[in-house]
Amino acid sequence: MVKNAFSHITTWVFDLDNTLYPPQARLFDQIEQRMTTYVMQSLGVDRIEANRLRKHYWHLYGTTLAGLMREHDVDPGPYLSEVHDISMDHLEQDADLRAHICDLPGRCIVYTNGTAPYARRVLAARGLEGVFDAVYGVEHAGFLPKPERAAFETVFTRDGTDPTCAAMFEDDHRNLSAPHDMGMRTVHVAPQAFPARHIHHHTDDLTAFLKTVI
Repeated sequence: MVKNAFSHITTWVFDLDNTLYPPQARLFDQIEQRMTTYVMQSLGVDRIEANRLRKHYWHLYGTTLAGLMREHDVDPGPYLSEVHDISMDHLEQDADLRAHICDLPGRCIVYTNGTAPYARRVLAARGLEGVFDAVYGVEHAGFLPKPERAAFETVFTRDGTDPTCAAMFEDDHRNLSAPHDMGMRTVHVAPQAFPARHIHHHTDDLTAFLKTVI
């Protein structure tokens, strides 16, 4: 039974974008557009090249920001403020998801490659404000992004999380590799399954999945 696989879990770690809200909300589309504009303005390139670099750095480093910092010494503060200044109008509150997260035994935290202030805006729009014991953003990992193991280690040390007693819910399958190797139970939350040794479970419906582990 799925429930038995989670019987030892005392900390539940949730990614934010496309995990705690459905991809159909297309919130990240707004962020990507603002990223591309920021790359254009920072590097003095046209939109086509900026969009190529945005995707290239995401694939190579895990986030566009990581590439901009490593290859162009971009200041993360203004970048993060600018790209996360988006509308939450497409998000709907989800009382059912809130209830099932609240029913989980132990602590529940959010860990995102976005910023903590942005995460709190999303949580409020989803009706999930006050549900989580802590919210961590990329700034809490020294701007190291998931999927780097050092990023997870920094955040979990700060939080006091024992990975061997924790579960990770993520939409990006790459970001489950390090948690798996650290001893976490991993759940891929995405429309399509990605068969891999570092993924224990897959779901396209987070709320429905949580019902099976309580």
